[in-house]
Amino acid sequence: MFRRVVRSFFSLVMLASLAVVGNVVMAGTAQADGCYTWGRSLSQGATGEDVRQLQIRVSGYPAYGAVLALDGSYGPATAAAVTRFQQAYGLSADGVAGPQTFTKIYQLQDNDCTPVHFTYGELNRCNTTWSGGAVSAATARANALVNMWKLEALRHALGDRPINTSSGFRSTACNNAAGGSASSRHLYGDAIDLTGSPTFCQIVQRARYHGFNEILGPGYPDHNDHAHLANRSSRFWSAPSCGI
Repeated sequence: MFRRVVRSFFSLVMLASLAVVGNVVMAGTAQADGCYTWGRSLSQGATGEDVRQLQIRVSGYPAYGAVLALDGSYGPATAAAVTRFQQAYGLSADGVAGPQTFTKIYQLQDNDCTPVHFTYGELNRCNTTWSGGAVSAATARANALVNMWKLEALRHALGDRPINTSSGFRSTACNNAAGGSASSRHLYGDAIDLTGSPTFCQIVQRARYHGFNEILGPGYPDHNDHAHLANRSSRFWSAPSCGI
């Protein structure tokens, strides 16, 4: 509760810090939380690290079958993802990331940049270092962060019902112990297995709209007891029992 109160306070501080220059309203630079603060409004044509940080937060809103590039360039695809994010949370949907959009993002994230409903610990039950996989520890951890924001979007689309994770990043040793494929995306930190409710079919069907190129579920070999969501260079969806 205290953390929520603090977030609300800083959201008010941010809105109060808007500087009005002529008819142009610019986003203030007040620190909104311990993670990341945007110091300007963003729209098509903008580039930079602040755009890339925004893209991570809206990566779960790319539309059916799409994956949003995290390239720091605010093009039409980013504007469309921002619009869908805004629509999902009842904001003015214009595809421009301004104070309202950033305030909602601040409300949705913790001080370590993870979304409020997911943690690094949930995405890595293998070790504490993120090492031993197919990519560097830093890359595996960064991939997991993007996955968490996609899961946050998926969770919201499913009625804000809790989503239970069972497996995320795996080192080679952890992957072997789990009987995983030698090419498993778990080794890259960008795969997650989900159990419990919502149903597996509800998860995999809805996941098609939230930036996952790899979706496996009931009817696919060894996936009747969980839903598997991941990222890869090309699309591979298979959950025959769910019509996928």
